[in-house]
Parts: sequence; C-alpha cells; structure tokens
Amino acid sequence: MMFRIHYSDRYSDDEYEYRHVILPKQLLKMVPKEYFNPDDSGVLRLLTEQEWRGIGITQSLGWEHYEVHAPEPHVLLFRRAINFVPPPQPRMKDVRRK
Repeated sequence: MMFRIHYSDRYSDDEYEYRHVILPKQLLKMVPKEYFNPDDSGVLRLLTEQEWRGIGITQSLGWEHYEVHAPEPHVLLFRRAINFVPPPQPRMKDVRRK
C-alpha cells in the first residue's frame, strides 16, 4: 500500500526556513511505538534525522524535526538555518584501467 506524504512550501524568518510534513494517518499508525512520547498521549517525540528518514520522509540535508503539534500528531514541523550549506561530498577518485 502506497501512502503519500505531503510536504508544505517553505517559509522563513530571519534565522530559519521552515516546512511542515503531513503524514497520512494510516502511515502514522505504522510508526514504531518508541517514536512516541511514553505518556500514551499519541504525540510523537522529536525524531532524529535517521528516524524520520526511516519512516519515509525525504528532504534535502540540514532539516531538523524541531516541534510537535499535539492536536495533530501526523504533522511534523521542520526547520533549517537560512544559510545552511551542505557539507562537501567526497569525490570519487579517478580510477584508471591498466
């Protein structure tokens, strides 16, 4: 079964650019229990990049899950610094055939 994750447009202030990601409610039901607050509120805790990528969220480098919105646990709020520059990727060395 394929679920469509919705990505908002980006918006910003002087320090960060923001976006929110909306998980389909069916997908939220499949998120591991340890990703939720232990108080049985049904609210996600802040997820690491590895965790949010692991549930299928795809976005460029530098984004952090910084806020949860308890009334809508399927909405994840992300931000990254306005001046974020991805680290340089290691270059493959030229491989010569002999």
